[in-house]
Amino acid sequence: PAPGMESLPEAVLIQILASIPAVELVLVCRLVCCQWKNLVDGAALWILKCQQEGLTRAEADVENWQNFYFLSKKRRNLIKNPCGEEGLEHWGEVENGGDGWKIEELPGDFGKEFPSEEVHKYFVTSYEWCRKAQVIDLRAEGYWEELMDTTQPKIMVRDWYAGRSDAGCLYELCVKLLSENEDVLAEYKSETVTIPQGNDASWTEISHTFSSYGPGVRFVRFEHGGQDTLFWQGWYGARVTSSSVTVEP
Repeated sequence: PAPGMESLPEAVLIQILASIPAVELVLVCRLVCCQWKNLVDGAALWILKCQQEGLTRAEADVENWQNFYFLSKKRRNLIKNPCGEEGLEHWGEVENGGDGWKIEELPGDFGKEFPSEEVHKYFVTSYEWCRKAQVIDLRAEGYWEELMDTTQPKIMVRDWYAGRSDAGCLYELCVKLLSENEDVLAEYKSETVTIPQGNDASWTEISHTFSSYGPGVRFVRFEHGGQDTLFWQGWYGARVTSSSVTVEP
């Protein structure tokens, strides 16, 4: 009989397997035989796929190349409508203090342009506290339970805030990692940031990275908000935009 694929040198077999979509490698090819299972579970195949697709990092930093590959491919902002292009769509638990939330075009009155040209709008708060939240279902976004419980990839949270130069304002950010039953497993809460009247209206980034947070994380709850400190009718409070939550490879 003609020699089968099992007679191929392992390096050649890895080259062939690397051309197969990653999901099929795990769900189909891994079940063919012990040799294929070992190759799919090993590092060499995934290092090659990462190299082929430009997903690189110093090898010393990677504990599991298969997880690194999948996390790199999935990496994206999990916050929907981060800049107000869709109004308040996707934002829940909205608290509309004063005159409530409003979306404005950058740079806005007494404001400055955002550091990125890709951002065109922002949310702005009023003369009483305005808050809004978004809950991210990690499993629905493709982050399976074993990955979250065992690898516990870093979860990076970012937000941008600014005041307008003719008014003072307050800003807060609170992010929670939640279990299946929405118990709080980890939390980051900023201080209440005070921006004085007469500020330069520049945009400031705030960020936090969750790591080693333990098993059981299934949701991320992102909440931010603000108000002005002069209690002027209208929209003189904190401005926020370009919020992001990413699961890092």
